[in-house]
Amino acid sequence: MRQFYGMSQSGSLNEAVRGLTKPQFIMLLSNSTQFESHVAALEKLYPGVPSIGCVGMSYDTRIVEKGVGVIAFFDGVTAAANVLEQVSIMPVKYIERIKRDLTAVGGSNRDTVCIDFCTGNDACVLTTINTALKQKGISLVGGTGDAGKVSANGVVYQDAVAYALVRNNSGRVKTYKENIYHQLGDYRFIASNTDKSKYIIGSLNGKPAKQVYQSILHVTDQEILTRTFQNPFGKLNGDDTCIISIKEVNGNALACFRQVNDSDVLILLELGDYKAITKNTIQTICREFPRRSAVFSINCLFRYKLFSEHHYMQSYLQEMAALGCHAGLVGYGEHYNNRFVNQSMTCVVFE
Repeated sequence: MRQFYGMSQSGSLNEAVRGLTKPQFIMLLSNSTQFESHVAALEKLYPGVPSIGCVGMSYDTRIVEKGVGVIAFFDGVTAAANVLEQVSIMPVKYIERIKRDLTAVGGSNRDTVCIDFCTGNDACVLTTINTALKQKGISLVGGTGDAGKVSANGVVYQDAVAYALVRNNSGRVKTYKENIYHQLGDYRFIASNTDKSKYIIGSLNGKPAKQVYQSILHVTDQEILTRTFQNPFGKLNGDDTCIISIKEVNGNALACFRQVNDSDVLILLELGDYKAITKNTIQTICREFPRRSAVFSINCLFRYKLFSEHHYMQSYLQEMAALGCHAGLVGYGEHYNNRFVNQSMTCVVFE
């Protein structure tokens, strides 16, 4: 298989797809103003080709902030794209769609991956999709787009998750997740007074969540929102840690970008040596996949902001380019198998 990436900083879809012939699967990464028209135009250009899309920035060696990016796989791919609707209420209502697509694509955990773009309610969505994927052990990477819209096969949806099952007919696939944070001290908190619908943490160890965060890090209310770049929360998940970004201060509570439940065990994280961690990720991928056809990644918006503030974003993309054909999306939350995480990078590597 091979991967195509085309883009237009001005938002010209024709410019972005220049040179793309006979795609077998397409991802559209557009802007909020042109999304609907790009979806319709893409379907006219490549009728019947499985496709998914969302509103978001794209990249290969450069970032496209407000234009359009197109990532396509061809020459050895079997794919099916579809959508689960009503994700805020009952995505499981549409689970038969993904079961049918799994049968049509075939494949196994060795050569097939699920890629998804979601409008929200991510944790519930991932639990739903995983009920189908886990039967074959198929991995998933994906993320949340902007503007509450996604597309699948030329149709725009709200309150939905667009997904694609992609089978590499000429080799393996494997997913990865990169965490550039580690535990700060030995702080451990039990969450309470949470609001699952608003992603609010009311209390930590029985004290107001805002007060706990401020007393440890000595920051003002205004500084909390930028301090989450250096010190997000983490939720322990076996040997793994799911990062939880702070969205805003809500009275004496903290609103987050990821759901926290009563009795969840949280820790406080701090930023590590992200340059060394990036190099280690690249080395690991190169060691496990000496031959790479494509790498598709999703970087969190907060990682993009952090790297940009440290004048590292461009260097980061150049370093990732060492993997070969690398392209991706800047998302508002990252999906890794059945986990919804923040401030992370997830990717899938095709042999």
